[in-house]
Amino acid sequence: MTATVSLGIDIGTTGTKVVAFDAADGRLLAVSRSVRAHTDGPGIAEAETAEWIENTISAVADLIAHHGVDPNRIAAISTTGMVPAVVALDEAHLPLRRAILQSDARAVEEIGAVARKLASFDPVTTTGSAVSQQSVAPTLLWLQANESELWSRTRLIVGSYDWVLMRLGARPHVERNWALESGLFTVGGERFGEAFAVAQIDGCMIPEVVEPGTIVGALSGEMAERMGLPSGIPLVVGGADHVLSAYSAGVRAPGDWLVKLGGAGDVLVASESPLVDERLYLDAHPVPGLWLPNGCMATSGSLIRWFQALTGGAELLRLDDEAAAEPTAGVYCLPYFLGEKSPLHDPDLRGAFVGLHLGTSRGAMYRAVLESIAFGFRHHAEVFGELGLPLSRAMVTNGGSKSKLWKQIHADVLGTDLHPIVDHPGASFGAAVIAAIGVGLMDAWTDVDRYISLGPTVHPDSDAAATYDAAYREWRELGAALEPFSHSLSRKAHA
Repeated sequence: MTATVSLGIDIGTTGTKVVAFDAADGRLLAVSRSVRAHTDGPGIAEAETAEWIENTISAVADLIAHHGVDPNRIAAISTTGMVPAVVALDEAHLPLRRAILQSDARAVEEIGAVARKLASFDPVTTTGSAVSQQSVAPTLLWLQANESELWSRTRLIVGSYDWVLMRLGARPHVERNWALESGLFTVGGERFGEAFAVAQIDGCMIPEVVEPGTIVGALSGEMAERMGLPSGIPLVVGGADHVLSAYSAGVRAPGDWLVKLGGAGDVLVASESPLVDERLYLDAHPVPGLWLPNGCMATSGSLIRWFQALTGGAELLRLDDEAAAEPTAGVYCLPYFLGEKSPLHDPDLRGAFVGLHLGTSRGAMYRAVLESIAFGFRHHAEVFGELGLPLSRAMVTNGGSKSKLWKQIHADVLGTDLHPIVDHPGASFGAAVIAAIGVGLMDAWTDVDRYISLGPTVHPDSDAAATYDAAYREWRELGAALEPFSHSLSRKAHA
């Protein structure tokens, strides 16, 4: 029996998804498991690594038992996930604590210290990104200062999806874009020695950097038995979730861009050159020779889930209906519930609702949440425009793209046509495709295009777009006005 199926495993902030992709006929099957977010205090964003593994095992078993996936036809496995999460490993390559996620905002003092020490080395030009809450060096310094006993037993630092692949049997490694977004490596892929020195780590604490599509091991006997798979299946390096979402959504021609409505909010643009700016991040496109300048907001779907739980757990479709009945921009929300990453890079920001009165409904507040995230994407679009990066065809993916209201709000706020990707599993599909490429089931990076289907175009409404033009300006002014109060509250919380 010919093995033509590859598995793509997505380690997300709100869930774990496993996709089975048959390269012979393009058939896709997906199973998801929820992930508990550990946000136990101001700025905290962590995840249990054991939950990632148990979810993966459960999802693969589900695919085999209930979806007809033949384990003997599986030819390769790859992983993707949030980046750059920090997983601290001991001598046996086992996690010493929960993973610290890229949206964690506790290392405020360390961010400032690292930025000052690296200022003369121009980290934006050198690494592609400014020193921010997403940078790994400040997180490592925070661990050294606050969990010194644990740090003394730390031997390796890796990312989320790379560790899962290691747990399945791969050798120690970090994928190229984890390295790039960590701020510890240059745009060209070399170690940024000054950043290693500031982080007080030696070179061997970060394992080798590898490219997507590289085979780094085989499924171990232990994990094969637990997953119900044959041992020895090749393990292939995947990539960062937002990068693989863009790749598998067809973002490849210069100016193509993606609005990714996941747990965080990502926006990526295909470029022929490595555009760098202190307000943005930079990733390498899986297709050789292309780049993905991008932005990532700390909250998107995670803010929606928080609001949903806080207000009684109503179904999202019901919340959409309630929000649709409310006026545009009747209430404002600042979505900085985990600080903010790009383009503001300010972990001391805090969330807020403004304009409430005793007649304010749940629907009005929920609409404000949806609008606030769209405003954040517009802020990014303005930055791209200032830098001369053209924005042409816009795609939208991930869980939030299922909401007709939210897609319409984005089209209106951004003032552009949006092309939804139909039944798109997102990054997990991209990982499965790369796994197939890694073992020769697919010949070219462009082969993914034949599996992409676009839904009906969402056109902006001219009247709503005009209203949002004014609302967006007020939203920006509101953020600037509340910034000092956010910083004051943050200082008190960290005192």
